[in-house]
Amino acid sequence: MVCLVSRTGRHLQRYDNLGRRQVVGCIPYRFKCSSDGTISNDLEVLVISSQKCQKMMFPKGGWEVDESREEAALRESLEEAGVLGNVECELGKWDFISKSHGTFYEGYMFPLFVKEELDFWPEQHVRQRTWMNVEEARDVCQHWWMKEALDILVERLTSLQQQKEQNISICDLI
Repeated sequence: MVCLVSRTGRHLQRYDNLGRRQVVGCIPYRFKCSSDGTISNDLEVLVISSQKCQKMMFPKGGWEVDESREEAALRESLEEAGVLGNVECELGKWDFISKSHGTFYEGYMFPLFVKEELDFWPEQHVRQRTWMNVEEARDVCQHWWMKEALDILVERLTSLQQQKEQNISICDLI
């Protein structure tokens, strides 16, 4: 059972020692499935629209005092994008200024390997979600720090794939 209501308000919001609001986001990803059901190495990421306009980004929101960063990342992905999965190792931390509010933020990003895409989710009526390849996502994403996180994710997954291929080829030689 999934809660279909987003958390609201700032009474549980975390701030760092400099007074910056702390936010956590996810890059939901999957590997493209071909028509015959086989999974390829083609990476797809899920982007969502902003509530206020059609600008695209990855799910993110406030990190609250009653949750870990990983729990916040999973919650935001559920609330904003309607996906569940495995939150993986942190991609990094960024300090940035909100263009709309002119305030400073501290943002953390995580990869989310998507296991389930829900038909109903809390913000389905105020956001659009779209799967796209990395190049498309990089072009449409409105935040520089999210683009940097995407680059780190791609580098990490590419490195893992190369390691797998090397292990297989070494095993074939033995």
